[in-house]
Amino acid sequence: MSQEDRPDSPSKASLANDNAHTRRHSSLVVDGPGKAASRAMLRAVGFSDEDFKKPQIGIASTWSRVTPCNSHINVLADAASDGADEAGGKGVVFNTITISDGIANGTEGMKYSMISREVIADSIETVAGCEGFDGVVAIGGCDKNMPGCMMGLARLDRPGIFVYGGTILPGEGHTDIVSVFEAMGAHSQGNMDLIDVKRIEETAIPGPGSCGGMYTANTMASAIEALGMSLPNSSAQNAVSQTKQDDSREAGAAVLKLLELDIKPSDIMTRKAFENAVTVVISLGGSTNAVLHLIAIANTIGVELTLDDFTEIGKRVPVVADLRPSGHYMMSELVAIGGIQPLMKTLLDAGLLHGDCLTVTGQTLAENLADVAPYPDGQNIIRPLDNPIKASSHLRVLYGNLAPEGAVAKITGKEGTRFTGTARVFNSEEEAQARINDLTVVAGDVLVIRYEGPRGGPGMREMLTPTSAIMGRGLGDKVALITDGRFSGGSHGFVVGHITPEAFNGGPIALVEDGDQITIDAENDVMTLHIDEAEMTRRREAWQRPKPRYTRGAMAKYARTVSSASLGAITDLPEATDDLS
Repeated sequence: MSQEDRPDSPSKASLANDNAHTRRHSSLVVDGPGKAASRAMLRAVGFSDEDFKKPQIGIASTWSRVTPCNSHINVLADAASDGADEAGGKGVVFNTITISDGIANGTEGMKYSMISREVIADSIETVAGCEGFDGVVAIGGCDKNMPGCMMGLARLDRPGIFVYGGTILPGEGHTDIVSVFEAMGAHSQGNMDLIDVKRIEETAIPGPGSCGGMYTANTMASAIEALGMSLPNSSAQNAVSQTKQDDSREAGAAVLKLLELDIKPSDIMTRKAFENAVTVVISLGGSTNAVLHLIAIANTIGVELTLDDFTEIGKRVPVVADLRPSGHYMMSELVAIGGIQPLMKTLLDAGLLHGDCLTVTGQTLAENLADVAPYPDGQNIIRPLDNPIKASSHLRVLYGNLAPEGAVAKITGKEGTRFTGTARVFNSEEEAQARINDLTVVAGDVLVIRYEGPRGGPGMREMLTPTSAIMGRGLGDKVALITDGRFSGGSHGFVVGHITPEAFNGGPIALVEDGDQITIDAENDVMTLHIDEAEMTRRREAWQRPKPRYTRGAMAKYARTVSSASLGAITDLPEATDDLS
């Protein structure tokens, strides 16, 4: 018997069988006599002779005990692998990292949050590219691992599906993680004793799942579903539920169908699909982080999406969801009335979505939504389009002499739409937090937190701790906060982030001084530092860039390669600079 005829060595004829086009990558790893060593390694992890003839489906799991957002994802990854196996593939589970914004907030460790997005994208690309997976299911459950998964799928451009890990259930008394942060702020003001803070701490996080409001995780899950990259309703399921396990199993099987049809992420993530995602984010009152992440994902797949697109789409799309942080309800309550599918059907019928966009079902968005029933009568979570919470977008892209390359604000209107106040300048989040807590910050202040941008931080920390402290002190409509960092999806109040150019790059935010007057105008989308050009020039000439905070390791590498926030803060742009002199 020749080596090519051995049962553990697929013959040349097998390469021409009916599923050859579904094994473009794995066949290069396991087919033929020259790949006996590869097959030997795979036998040790459970492959059989028959498995070598099947498409290999990588299951990228973000499981970890680091955070409740991801603590259940191993179960979902196993379900996805089973679904791939049942559909005729061979599922291979592998892990990537996750970090917890909720745990790291307000600390130096929070700087790793945005860095983790890039590490996750790098690791998914690396493992799938190395191992020759023909398709990929990526499962994410926390802020940065969701866009990280999507960027990994985009880079590979192999048939793939994203699965959301699902939302957490509310804590006792309708509480969540933001309730804890705001309780801390109330305590610092003397409005809540430590016993009540501890009670909220003990009950606000009842189990696995992502933060329960329309914060960044639920915002990105909804955006990815609208983008067409997850199965219908994947964004609106409770983390611990049979529905979520079924969704994962179905995703594993669905990748095999995508392989058969040769549908890749680049076929799905088109310009129109990104417009759909932006529309859904706005209608839900979603997180400012969606701006950052959608631009990053679009850039990765090769679609042009800019800050100004959010403005243009926002002119015609109302906010209709009464969801936290600025609203009342939680994602689990939206799940109970049908999730985002009825909302998407409403938006489609109103001409606000592109129904001809292809999705991971192999059908168009319009076909997926054809039989979706409306929300039940009497529900108050999603308002009619003609009676919105806000007639245009809450995501405002501001320009002006403080942000010549743009900044992103989340203005629901509850805080007002215009604020003029006196600058109180801080060169780190910690400095600002201390002054909020000791009552130095007062009504009428515009807090300027700088050197927290992608390069200056590095890592672009989110400001949930200071914004929650402001809300806890009852100053949400009396104090504004602007930063070259970013905000948690749980932040609310008069807040402006993503200011570009960032301070570390010599942007005007680096030139603000205590006592300057600043106006934030969310009606005309302008942010103004009230000094004349001669004074601006004098300050610019006197400014000196601070030394990098890190010179080795992940933070240093990130700072050397990261782009502007207005470009998505990605690290693989050809024109990215490494000049930190």
